[in-house]
Amino acid sequence: MGDGWTDNRQRSLINFLVYSPKGISFIKSVDASSFITNAETLCNLFSDIIEMVGPKNVVHMVTDNGANYKAAGRKIREKYVDIYWSPCAAHSINLIMKDIAEMPTVHSLAILASKITVFVYNHKWVLNWLRTQPKWTEIIRPGATRFATTFIALKSLHDHKDYLQSLVVSSDFKKFLNVPKGREVKQIVLDENFWRNCLIMVKIMGPLIRLLRICDSDEKPAMGYVYDGIYRARKGIKELFKGKKHLYKPYTSIIKERWHRTLRTGIHVLAYWLNPAFQFHEHNLCQKLEVQRGILDVIEQQTLFKASDLMEEMKIFRERQKTFARPLALSTSKTTTPDEWWKFFGCDVPNLQKLAIRILSQTASSSGCERNWSVFERIHTKKRNRLEHQRLNDLVYVHYNLRLQHRLASKKSLYDPIDYECIDKTEFWVVEEEVEGELAFDELESMLEEQPRISEESTNFSKGIEDDMVTVEEDDNAMIDVGRMTSNDLDEEDWLTSPPKN
Repeated sequence: MGDGWTDNRQRSLINFLVYSPKGISFIKSVDASSFITNAETLCNLFSDIIEMVGPKNVVHMVTDNGANYKAAGRKIREKYVDIYWSPCAAHSINLIMKDIAEMPTVHSLAILASKITVFVYNHKWVLNWLRTQPKWTEIIRPGATRFATTFIALKSLHDHKDYLQSLVVSSDFKKFLNVPKGREVKQIVLDENFWRNCLIMVKIMGPLIRLLRICDSDEKPAMGYVYDGIYRARKGIKELFKGKKHLYKPYTSIIKERWHRTLRTGIHVLAYWLNPAFQFHEHNLCQKLEVQRGILDVIEQQTLFKASDLMEEMKIFRERQKTFARPLALSTSKTTTPDEWWKFFGCDVPNLQKLAIRILSQTASSSGCERNWSVFERIHTKKRNRLEHQRLNDLVYVHYNLRLQHRLASKKSLYDPIDYECIDKTEFWVVEEEVEGELAFDELESMLEEQPRISEESTNFSKGIEDDMVTVEEDDNAMIDVGRMTSNDLDEEDWLTSPPKN
């Protein structure tokens, strides 16, 4: 995985990591500022990393979505035929949300929601009044870089509708009506169109945010779920607007455009087809022309297996013959991770089994690895000599991998981009960030000493915990799954017959 980012000094840094069923390992951090726009040089850098790990050990490379990375990815595919490349799925989904958030109606809605949140947290009496209400929870504020939080904030605000309306109609709130902001907030809170539009956006973004949650985690391989997740999102929006093209088209067009520009790759299509949760489902897309072509492209391009053998074995899988005919194979197709499922039931098709495990055990995103790169930012400086820089790189290598090892042993949950508890609820003002100084050896070595020790007890305990299986039909309590909604759920006052109002 190549996770590119820009630090406070506007340098383009790339952190390289290795994803495997055992977890994630950090390799190195590179300052690519001088050649970040050169696809050929990027390709050479990626090739060096691949050779360092060993081409036979690399199945798939995930990078950022920029045109330079895409061009470098194509060159990698030409050089290493059996190494797949794809852009970060979480980044692509985040860009979809960014485009939707910039739509005039959605942007206006977010501004109104922000005015309510800012007013509540800027007035101590208002906040204290709300906190005394039974079952009150804090209102979520939008994040600066994660566009999913904009829509999470809308849902959070909608969940607090009754509390906020009770507040603005109370006699105690009258003293705030003497100021313009107080009157404006009351008008917004009592506007039913505002709340309806919030609910529309919550239901539109539900499937996308659920897919982001799947892709943005390194706990389970997500490759087999990306294609279906995008399809469900588009289908859910169409159903939400009851098939009225002029209403759903602005949203589905954004998803479709991003899908074709970034995520429409052969590995996503093949992963969908090989996922038993979808292959054995009565209503699937496996016969879709796009899927069939994508599968044939991958089979013809790969050199690890004989294409004719794969075709024969794919027929056995598609028609549920031999081991695939077992009732247990069907009943566990949605409750077992796809790669593990193939290890159990793919014994009659050894070539396809190996290919399926290679594909379905891959991550779809490079963003689930780590989000706090402050340590790496502080080692890239021209003031250091070559030996000093190498020593710091070695220390950072140990520091980061110790953190990864501790997280794996303790089963500590990752930062979740849609987890309410992981989003700062109060500091929604923009403040100037402090620029940290260069990283000193003593400081980093002390950080290493502070790393939690991984005892045998914690390791053994973690081994005894069974991982939660990824299920296709799992309900996401945090958001509403549009794909499961019926028209009866939406018919009240038939407010979906017109697009959201400003």
